[in-house]
Amino acid sequence: MTQQFSLEDPQPRQTEGDAPQDEIVDQQSLDALRAKQACHDLVMRFVLCNDRRDPHGLAALFAEKGVLVRPNGQTLVGRAAIAAAYADRPADRLTRHLVGNVLIDVTSATGAIGSSTVLLWSGSAQDVPGPFGRPAQGRQVMGEFEDTFVRTAQGWRIARREARFTFVREA
Repeated sequence: MTQQFSLEDPQPRQTEGDAPQDEIVDQQSLDALRAKQACHDLVMRFVLCNDRRDPHGLAALFAEKGVLVRPNGQTLVGRAAIAAAYADRPADRLTRHLVGNVLIDVTSATGAIGSSTVLLWSGSAQDVPGPFGRPAQGRQVMGEFEDTFVRTAQGWRIARREARFTFVREA
């Protein structure tokens, strides 16, 4: 007897022998789910590395010749250029990126595309934190990422990311 799970019925049930074919997840579907999760993790790790000021960790999320198009149109090519640009950030600038609406579509065994929405808050490390944290700067920015992912020998990586701002609220 084995336990089987169904998408329609999340409760496990016992079956005798082989399960019906429609209840078994095939390898191709499982690989697609793994690819989606790996690409989703890249989206989330990008903002984590950015907010933690880890430019080399951020650059490692990209393919060797990965491309990052920044909201101002600046195009960075390769991990070294990406790491250098993020290392050059003002030392006292703090950021928090809230990412949502992440959608990943697997296009092949080695490729995927994705989009996500980001809300950016920033502040200064020079501001003294109070019981509710540091004051946020008055500008709030909403933007989006359009990503192309590639499966490499090291796993899934960002091949190209285009970032753009869609809304801004000034203080």
